Amino acid sequence: MAASRSTASVARLARAGGAASARVPHNKRREAMDAATWERIKDHPCYSEDAHHYFARMHVAVAPGCNIQCNYCNRKYDCSNESRPGVVSGRLTPEGALAKVRNVAARLPQLSVVGIAGPGDALFQAERTLKTFELIRAALPDLTLCLSTNGLALPDHVDALKALDIGHVTITINYLDPEIGAEIYPWIFHNHKRWKGVEAARILHERQMEGLERAVEAGVLVKVNSVMIPGINDEHLTEVNTAVRARGAFLHNVMPLISDPAHGTKFGLEGRRGPSPAEIHTLRESLGNDARLMKHCRQCRADAVGMLGEDQCQSIDTMAPAATADDTPRPDPEIRAAWREVVADSRAAHKVAADEAEAVVAAAAPAAEDRLVAVCTRGGARVNLHFGKATEFHIYKVGAEGIRFAGIRRADNYCLGGYGESERLDTILTVLEGVSAMVCVKVGDGPRRRLEAAGIACHQDTRHETIETVIADWYADAVGAPMGAVSQPA
Repeated sequence: MAASRSTASVARLARAGGAASARVPHNKRREAMDAATWERIKDHPCYSEDAHHYFARMHVAVAPGCNIQCNYCNRKYDCSNESRPGVVSGRLTPEGALAKVRNVAARLPQLSVVGIAGPGDALFQAERTLKTFELIRAALPDLTLCLSTNGLALPDHVDALKALDIGHVTITINYLDPEIGAEIYPWIFHNHKRWKGVEAARILHERQMEGLERAVEAGVLVKVNSVMIPGINDEHLTEVNTAVRARGAFLHNVMPLISDPAHGTKFGLEGRRGPSPAEIHTLRESLGNDARLMKHCRQCRADAVGMLGEDQCQSIDTMAPAATADDTPRPDPEIRAAWREVVADSRAAHKVAADEAEAVVAAAAPAAEDRLVAVCTRGGARVNLHFGKATEFHIYKVGAEGIRFAGIRRADNYCLGGYGESERLDTILTVLEGVSAMVCVKVGDGPRRRLEAAGIACHQDTRHETIETVIADWYADAVGAPMGAVSQPA
């Protein structure tokens, strides 16, 4: 009976999320990865571009204090309308975190990772972080545990993290040159003393490099986050990339500065702009198009829950009714195991579809240049969304190297209450700078004409097919054809 309930539950999830019918773009880079490394990242939505379409992550906000001050950070509470690092709606004790994780895992069989990302620094009050991990590891051993840190305290805790089997650590590294670092960090707190200016930046840099090296030596997969800050470190990040790769970083994730004045950060209040999507794309391209660049980051809240891009921290009842885990729901291991079977089948099926799409592109590509395509999708790696409802565009590069995911570009959706907003379309056109085509289920005549005028071809496809298949169809038709034309499959 239990097995039947488990199978039925997973089937419903698969139908709702589209996972039962191949959800994820085939990633050829996986073929070059050793099997042991693939096993470590295949269910981690932040470490695997493939996994983020299948699996959910959860951040537990047990680390409120911080040992540095960033000019782009403002830790805020009860900010339900903001989705960015440092923001949470409540702080948890380690016991409360366990209760919350159990509750979410019982509701979301897709949950594979629990991380601690603040809202301060996970290792400034390390005892809270380590206690939380200890409790979760004992209660839910199938979950992957990870943390994010600024790196200042990391060298002191690598051994403790390794003892708890914390195999994934993210370090935010924004500079190598302390002169540049002093423009980003006004102070740090280290060895019971507050340091300022260039000296503070020098200490932070040295500790970050030491922590990175020690973590890699301990067998931890390290992801490095870097915030691109125009006018400060934008040209410097190529050097950062070279340095962290040389020290064994598994991934490098270049993220845009978030600088809305409403957030109250120093950079926001002084009017420092964030980079445009095209600038982020250009920098990432300059760093190389390989498996060591992360391009699907959503810069999540410190209490994020759910799939990347579908944060449920406000909509799902994730708060446990008590401060302990005694009375909270228990995850059904059969359902969780069945979900992984669904994922395995989906990955195999999608590889077939993606390989066929790659063959179509390869036949057309020699005579054509690379182009960027914006995809309207609600998930499942399918073209399954109307243009007017898209709040983010998945960008793919198509050409001689095949079809490659290139990043996410966000914009408010064009349609509100059935009507389009002209100002929002202006913003969308800016966001889609450098894009040659947009593929969607449908696009209205008004926005279509605006997109065409901007040189963006519109390709409508109502089949809810896989992204690679639709892109390949458009590309094969578009090679040699004038831009700005609407195409639609027969």
